[in-house]
Amino acid sequence: MLKPIPPASFANEIVRWQQVHGRHSLPWQNTRDPYRVWLSEIMLQQTQVATVLDYYDRFLARFPSVGDLAAAPQDEVLALWSGLGYYSRARNLHRCAQDVMALHGGQFPHSAEQLQTLPGIGRSTAAAIASFCFSERVAILDGNVKRVLTRVLGFSADLAQGANERALWSKATELLPHENLAQAMPRYTQGLMDLGATICTGRQPKCLLCPVQNLCSALAGGNPEKYPVKTRKLKRSAQALSLLWAQKPDGSVWLEKRPDAGIWGGLYCLPVFGSDEELKSRLPPSLDHRFEALPTFVHVLTHKDLHLSPWIAGFEADQPMPVALACENRPAGWFSPAAWPALGLPAPIRKLLAQDCAA
Repeated sequence: MLKPIPPASFANEIVRWQQVHGRHSLPWQNTRDPYRVWLSEIMLQQTQVATVLDYYDRFLARFPSVGDLAAAPQDEVLALWSGLGYYSRARNLHRCAQDVMALHGGQFPHSAEQLQTLPGIGRSTAAAIASFCFSERVAILDGNVKRVLTRVLGFSADLAQGANERALWSKATELLPHENLAQAMPRYTQGLMDLGATICTGRQPKCLLCPVQNLCSALAGGNPEKYPVKTRKLKRSAQALSLLWAQKPDGSVWLEKRPDAGIWGGLYCLPVFGSDEELKSRLPPSLDHRFEALPTFVHVLTHKDLHLSPWIAGFEADQPMPVALACENRPAGWFSPAAWPALGLPAPIRKLLAQDCAA
């Protein structure tokens, strides 16, 4: 049985708290520019604020408007995104900018419903943009907000089930402000985000500092860390990959563009093989005496550990890349060190190449 909460009391407390105690200095705050808000929302998906700050500034410096982003080559967008992870976000970001220009005259739609028709914008992201920029009365439900609301409401249904998540969306909508929406909606939305990020944390929540502690079912029950309930968890996995570091005397390295689907989608990368044996089987005899293993290393992704085994092969200045070692039908070529910064490279590949340059 969920605890009944007076919606006006909850919303008013969140708005008042945010005005005094919430975060106000982040670069994407204090603006109603949908381009800047959208950019921050996409970058912040599954990524910490501290990590996003530098990327956000670099993106705005290079692409100050949605038109600038839409007109840029995808490779340049991916290069700026390199190291931020979840590269489908960058590809969708680029496609979304192009759709805003082509389908909406360079202006972001003003409603959450319309925003969801754009690439890479889901229900919660659309609601955040619509609330912050256009004061639409619409609920967000990102990870921090789910934690706040399930605790306050005592919502113990398993969010791994779609029906239960839809029920929480309904409850979130009921709690939205009803008055002075022009000011209240942006502050309420920001307040829920701030509360989840700084007070109502996953572990050791600071309940004594919470503005809605008197309304909170989880605190009353003495078990706030029990919420939210979600039984289905992604298991960590591991994958071994072998990398061919083909290099010419001038330092040029053979890089090829990865397919959009799968790991490092759309980025330029050293040729990837499923095992050392597969790589060796494709190696022509002419490279046998100029081919050696480098130390293996592990690159940690959110749900997967990549065990990477690099092999360096020395090519002559005029020696072409053998067909057996190259992927067909994808952009590829020899790139000098001067060209690497402008390419979208996976973080472990960029780090590997940088170590060689520093040696």
